[in-house]
This record gives sequence, structure tokens and C-alpha cells, in this order.
Amino acid sequence: MTLPLRAVSVARFPLRRALLHVNQQRTRPLFTAQNPWLEACSPLLLLTSSVLTAPIAAGTFWYITYKERNPGPQLSFDPSKKTLVVLGSGWGATSLLKNLDTTDYNTIVISPKNFFLFTPLLPSVAVGTLGAKSILQPTRYITRHKVREVSVIEAEATKVDPVNKTVTFTDSSPLRPVEPTQTIPYDYLVYAVGAETQTFGIPGVKERACFMKEIGDAEQMQTRFLDCIETAAFPGTSEEEKRRLLHMEDLKSWYPELHPYVHLTLVEALPSVLPSFSKELIAYTERTFKESNIEILTGTMVKGVGEGSVRLKPKDGEEQEVPCGLVVWAAGNTTRKITRDLMAQLSEHQTNKRGLVVDDHLRLLGAPSIFAIGDCTATSYAPTAQVASQEGAYLARMFKLIAKKDALEDKIAELSAAGGSEDVAAEKNKETENLRKQIEKIKLKPFQYSHQGSLAYIGSDKAIAELPIFGREWTSGGVATFLFWRSAYLSTLFSLRNRALVAGDWMRTNLFGR
Repeated sequence: MTLPLRAVSVARFPLRRALLHVNQQRTRPLFTAQNPWLEACSPLLLLTSSVLTAPIAAGTFWYITYKERNPGPQLSFDPSKKTLVVLGSGWGATSLLKNLDTTDYNTIVISPKNFFLFTPLLPSVAVGTLGAKSILQPTRYITRHKVREVSVIEAEATKVDPVNKTVTFTDSSPLRPVEPTQTIPYDYLVYAVGAETQTFGIPGVKERACFMKEIGDAEQMQTRFLDCIETAAFPGTSEEEKRRLLHMEDLKSWYPELHPYVHLTLVEALPSVLPSFSKELIAYTERTFKESNIEILTGTMVKGVGEGSVRLKPKDGEEQEVPCGLVVWAAGNTTRKITRDLMAQLSEHQTNKRGLVVDDHLRLLGAPSIFAIGDCTATSYAPTAQVASQEGAYLARMFKLIAKKDALEDKIAELSAAGGSEDVAAEKNKETENLRKQIEKIKLKPFQYSHQGSLAYIGSDKAIAELPIFGREWTSGGVATFLFWRSAYLSTLFSLRNRALVAGDWMRTNLFGR
């Protein structure tokens, strides 16, 4: 089922109407009875075009993949350049690294993960539609293709000192070096450590629920899911236990004997699911869920997660115990410990408990040499990948201008330190004034978020979309929107490698199932 789209009248756009009129006047059929030669040669022309296009496309594909696998030499660190430290490897940090001109800085990346995770497709890994490596992009792949080398350190940042401008980090991997904890200085710091899953202190959530934030969460959910299935299929399992274990997913194709026991429940504390979408799309989503036998409990709070059940409290009802086999928790974000520690050091300026407060240029209030982006900040924007990605790209442009400004200021400092006669001093003053005028021309524009729309997959090969087109919100839902959802995310992936892997996984799933 597809929602009716709002029609856009051509008559309301004079320019478009004029263009259509011109096209109608110009357009003539190419192969007609009046042009028999072209009609006779058309199969040959099409064959020739295909023969020429195929090798060009294959050659282009081979060249791109060869360049991706064989990056060229890089410039080494320059002691005269300032040090830029990036904490994190998520959407904001990766977008920054992709767009940053590394010739201006000595860049160091510190993150407990040495890869970028394409989080919108993470649930597809959990249910087996995609392989884990298909949505992972090694951070060194991005940094290795930069002009100047970028140092990538796989470690967890434990402390930021905004006064002395240092970062302390620790290698927490099983195989640890001789000195796992080190401290390095920075001139500029991009703080993009993200957030962690919010549990609201509800008993049992952290110990028994599956989160959906990291690649390990998706793999853990898949393991638990399969364990529930096989345990339910084990001889001697009671009817009641089967219903409890299979309170989650559809297994009709491979486990037809277990299908009657399958039950999936969506619990939402707010009055509706997907509250950021329009009422029409919310209603469509709820209808789709009901058609898939998914029970929706809105206005219901989770009070606890037990070994084999969940305690729920409806808004106007009594608390009840619901048996279940698997609990997936996706209830929002909260700040990390290192973020709370940094806020405590800048308590005079950092007064918002939701996250770090930044100015219009994404500078951290109280620490102008630190820029904060992504889920760790408390801004008016939603904590989405789209926002973080635009913030990272914005900072890359900002750092280009900041590098120019710093270079001019360094020249002024050199002129001030140099001695000389009165004639030389007059010349230096003139040059200094000229440099100051160049600095004044460098304007740092504030960050402005441009919303490109919202997409959500709702199961059953259906998706919903809200896209700003011609100044209006275009809304759609259904199978066609699902195909658009796939194409949009496929084009958003950072490399040809990821696009090929994801497209291959989708094809494999369509042919052979999950």
C-alpha cells in the first residue's frame, strides 16, 4: 500500500511550463518513415554503443578499485604545522576526515574503533540481511588516501585537559603495549566521541537486553535470536516456553512448526511510534505493523527486564509481567563518562546535562580550541547521522580558513620579532598592516544545518519518507519508497567497496534468503 502523493501542478511553475513548451516544440521522433536510413541502421548503432560502453564502464570500475586498493605516497608530518587531534570515528569524525585538507595540519585520530560503522543499516546485520563487513569502512582506508599522512591510534580517550591542551588515552584491547596509557598535546581538538545507550537506570536492561548501537550489538542479537529459535525447536519444549522464546520474529519459511508461536511487540513510552514523522505516515506505519502481526503498545513504560520477561506499565493501567525470549533496547542516548568529566572541568560554561554546549561555529563554550560535534553535544538539532555528517564537513571547511588565518598571524609574529633599521621597520609595518587586512577578510560563517529529509524502513519491504521538495514536505510510504530508501543509503556509503558489498548482500538475500 502506498500513501497518495500530493500532486504538484505544472501551471504553478512558469519556468517549468515554458521549458516543457520548448521541449515539446523541439522533440521529434528520431527513427521515422521519413528517415529510413536511420531506421535501418538503428540496430547497428545500438550494438556499437553497447560494445563501446561496456569496456569503458569496466575500465572505469577497474581503475577506481585499483586506486582504492593502491593509495600513493603521502607527505610526512611537518613540525611547522599545528596538531589537530580527532576523537572518534563516527559520522562526524569520518565526514571531517573525508573533507579535511591534511596539508594544513598534523592530524591524529584516536578512537577505540579503527573503523567507521554505517549505523542506518546496522539492524540489517542483526537480522542477517547484510554481512557485518559490508557496512564497515576502515578508518585507515580514509586516512591513507589523504595528501599528508594521518596517525590513527586505536585507543580510548580517558581525559581531556582543556587548560593544558592535552588528551590522555589508553589501549584497552586484549593485546596491550608496554605503556598502554599516554598523553599527547594538541593545538585544536575535534571532540566527536558520540554517546552511549540510555538505560534510565531500569533494572535488568544493561544486563539482559540487546542494544542496537555497535556492530557487536547486532552480532549479539543475531546469536541470541538463533539460540531462541533452536531452543524452541528442541524436543520436549513446552507450548508455553515456545511462545515465550518466540516472542520476537517471523519464522514461517524455515520453522513452520514454530510459526504459530511467533509474537513481536513494540513498546513505546510516547503516544505514537516514529513521532518525528507526519500523522499520515505514523498511521501507515501502525497499519503495516498490524498487518505483520506486530503488537504496538504506546504510552507504555518499561519498569524492568527479567530473565525471561519484561515488566510493563501502561499509562492508565496496572503493571504487568510479559514473558519474552529476546529484548531489543533502542531508547535513546546519554553522555559518556569522559564527556561528563569534561563538562565538570568547564562547569561555568557547560550547564546543559544533555551534552556539551557549543557556539554557532561548533566551538566548545569555555574552551575555544575544542570543537564538539555529533551526539555528544546539546544543540537544537536531532542527534542523527545527517546532522553529524554535515557538522564534520563544515568543520573541514572551517579548518581550511583557520589554517590560512593562523599562517598570516605567524607571519605577523615573525615580522614583529625581526629587528632592523628604520627603513626596514617602516617596510615591516606596511607589510604587517597588509597581513592584518587579509586576516580581516577571512570570515568564519556559522554552521547551518540543511535538512535533507527523513527515511525509515518499517519492514515487509516497505519504507516511509519525508523529503523537502519545492519548499514542501513530500511524504510517501510503500514498496516504491523502500526501493528509494535502498538507493539513498547505497549512494550514501563512503566507498565503492561498501556499495558493492551491500548491493551483493541484497542480491544474495533476494535469491537465497537470509
